[in-house]
Amino acid sequence: MILAKRRPTKRFTFGLGGTSILAALFNAVFLLVVVGGLTWEAIQRFWEPEMVAGKTVMIVAACGIVLNGFCAWLFSSGSKGDLNVQGAFMHMAADALVSLGVVVGGLIILLTGWHWIDPLMSLVINLVIVGGTWGLLAGSITMSLNAVPEGVDMDKVRQSLLDIPGVVSLHDLHVWSLSTTETALTCHLVTPDGHPGDGVLAHAAAELKEHFNISHVTLQPELDEPTAAHLANMHSH
Repeated sequence: MILAKRRPTKRFTFGLGGTSILAALFNAVFLLVVVGGLTWEAIQRFWEPEMVAGKTVMIVAACGIVLNGFCAWLFSSGSKGDLNVQGAFMHMAADALVSLGVVVGGLIILLTGWHWIDPLMSLVINLVIVGGTWGLLAGSITMSLNAVPEGVDMDKVRQSLLDIPGVVSLHDLHVWSLSTTETALTCHLVTPDGHPGDGVLAHAAAELKEHFNISHVTLQPELDEPTAAHLANMHSH
């Protein structure tokens, strides 16, 4: 997060906001690697079951549920707007789920003596964690590939730009993520009657920020080819 807030430099002209995307990707991969290790360990325990001290394990795990559950709740409100917050939420939620599985498994073992319940609960919880982490992984990969961020409707963005006074068409419209919280847009606007004015473009940028949360906007007005050719001929004479 510290790197993501660093100011732009001559080499990194957008700053280092992209590191937040890499951090989200790392979080997702790390979670999946950990789940893979836990899954392998659970499978081995089916063939070589270990004795579990049910009461002690349940008490420790119950404390883990309270602590990790509270931390996950703190992160939950921002988990939809920032992949890094979502990653932190997934870490806490995964730990809480593991603790919950331990409590349930410990209770069943105390009541029945079925020690194979412990690895079975691990596998079930691992599947749940993988399902939750998959969205984080997919989101961070698409951001890394400069895909249009989720929640940005390109058709509506295009129409919003075409509604600018004097704009008859547009091209080279690009929208991508500079970081997990900042979105950029560049576009060429065809304006046969000339530059619509800085005030109009500033208003358009404000509209994009308000309706689509696009904060870094670059709009380039340009004449259409017939108008540009006509003006060139006039100047040549």
